Amino acid sequence: MTATVLAAAAAGCLAAAGLWLVLAGVRRSPVKRTGHHRRWRPAGTRAASSGESLLRRGRARLAVGLALGALVWLLSGWLVAVVVLPAAAFGLPVLLARSDTDAGVRRLEALEEWTRHLAGVLDVGVGLEQAIMVNLKSTPSAIRPQVQTLVARLSSRWPTEEALSAFADDLDDATGDLVAASLILGARRRGAGLTRVLQGLAETVAEEVRMRRAVEADRAKPRTTARAVTLITLAVLGLLAFNTTYIAPYGTPVGQAVLLLMLGAYAGALVWMRVITRGRAVPRFLPASTSPHLPGRKARETQAVS
Repeated sequence: MTATVLAAAAAGCLAAAGLWLVLAGVRRSPVKRTGHHRRWRPAGTRAASSGESLLRRGRARLAVGLALGALVWLLSGWLVAVVVLPAAAFGLPVLLARSDTDAGVRRLEALEEWTRHLAGVLDVGVGLEQAIMVNLKSTPSAIRPQVQTLVARLSSRWPTEEALSAFADDLDDATGDLVAASLILGARRRGAGLTRVLQGLAETVAEEVRMRRAVEADRAKPRTTARAVTLITLAVLGLLAFNTTYIAPYGTPVGQAVLLLMLGAYAGALVWMRVITRGRAVPRFLPASTSPHLPGRKARETQAVS
């Protein structure tokens, strides 16, 4: 009997591993480029690449959860494990992950520092385009790719207003729109007041960073509590699994349906917590939809990439 159970468990693991290999085989592999063939990639392409990486890790977790669920089902007869374990392996890291608001706050800090440095360079008396190029060396890493792209467009003879509009699209943030709009107005009027405007903007962005950090600290409290409660719950369930007398009622079809219902309700509470503690992005005010269709944009984009 023991040999039969072990053989069935091994067969389940092999089936799950085969499914994982099938998923890995049908996934399209990216083409690797050597250093001298590298090309500039737009922000949207980088975001898509990051999304593909997250999806790949999610598939791997799902395959592992499916293998564990099949193993538990074969050893204990609990069919609910085939549903619960893959769902937990795939969903819990997403629901309990830390918020990405910190990345947005770091970008705002970098934008504030870049704006302040740009105002200092403009105060010397150089032109806006030259100031942006000179300021590239002191650009913080959080927005360096966007500023590098802006400098590449200006070096490729893009009109300044068009390059700044594309810069706002790359930042994709309402505060970035505010900075880009001020620079666009400065490029049109070429007056001496742009330095004072940028200094005032830097102070405004710094205040927004302080407010966002305070709000994020309050939002992080329920997420930390939910993470601790979930880990404790998983530990208790793991210990109770060794108490066959206590979990015997859940081995029946009705008991497994009740268990699935309770675990689904807990997962729904985690989803609700995730939704209510997620910040909402401030809508942009610059028309992002018109920027990619400006005359000559495609040709200049190709020139900047090359």
